[in-house]
Amino acid sequence: MLKLNMIETHAHIYDDAFDEDRTQMLERAFESGITQIWMPNCDHTTIDGMMALATQYPHVCRPMMGLHPTYVKADFEQELYIVENWLDKMTISAVETPSVATPSNTTTSASINNTSSTSINNTILTDGSSVPQFVAIGEIGMDLYWDKTFVEQQKEAFLIQCNLALKHHLWIDIHCRNAFWEVVELIEKVGDTQLTGIFHCFTGTLEEAQKAIDLGFKLGIGGVATFKNGGLDKVLPYIDMKHIVLETDSPYLAPVPYRGKRNEVAYVPLIAQRVADLMQVSVEMVASQTTANALSLLPSMQQIH
Repeated sequence: MLKLNMIETHAHIYDDAFDEDRTQMLERAFESGITQIWMPNCDHTTIDGMMALATQYPHVCRPMMGLHPTYVKADFEQELYIVENWLDKMTISAVETPSVATPSNTTTSASINNTSSTSINNTILTDGSSVPQFVAIGEIGMDLYWDKTFVEQQKEAFLIQCNLALKHHLWIDIHCRNAFWEVVELIEKVGDTQLTGIFHCFTGTLEEAQKAIDLGFKLGIGGVATFKNGGLDKVLPYIDMKHIVLETDSPYLAPVPYRGKRNEVAYVPLIAQRVADLMQVSVEMVASQTTANALSLLPSMQQIH
């Protein structure tokens, strides 16, 4: 398959599903053309693994910070305190140019750091240590598929994190399962046009896609696009490509022909090809446009604060 530079906008590469071959999995991703991997956080238990990867692969494996809705329980306020504490540690950030750092060697950070096409700096923490800057608040949202016990807490957690995003000039990465219109209502309740981001793993209708776009959000397109009855064949041909980004949600939701198996970042090109087929454009155009779309989210949060 032709190697194209692309950004993976949502992958849980710190997950224990990759414990036995994480380095090899990342090598396959970089060899497939992936230039950045954006990692959503779930709760306090996933932070250490995520930040270890962000430090090992600076400017390539880029972390988010947030509380996943299915992790919202009775103690959600304590979890949000941890989220806010991490965000408040940021004392210096940098302005980033809309370009991609392309690693030529997946095991050494020097080649990445020397890439002249980008000027991303790490965040200097209040204790003097340095960690990669967060790219977003995520993943956050609502999930009414598995359990509705903490619906009100999910709503409150989402609103609080939306306000954190605005405070820290970050976009939001939205998890929304069986709760699209509930999330829309909350976004409209925030009522700030500066709030933007991605509806991760979008699998909705054309009407829902248009609503998300009207709110200023992009659609995260993943493996479901390759499923025979995934439904995105009724959506993607009718929207502008400037509104979509690519993701895998690894290790979940592997695209055809790997459906039902462990997903990994190297499968992004399969998703890009399916998007190209549905939108009747070249895969090169999909790679170029979705990369530009992803990068367009970054400048608003790359400010000193």
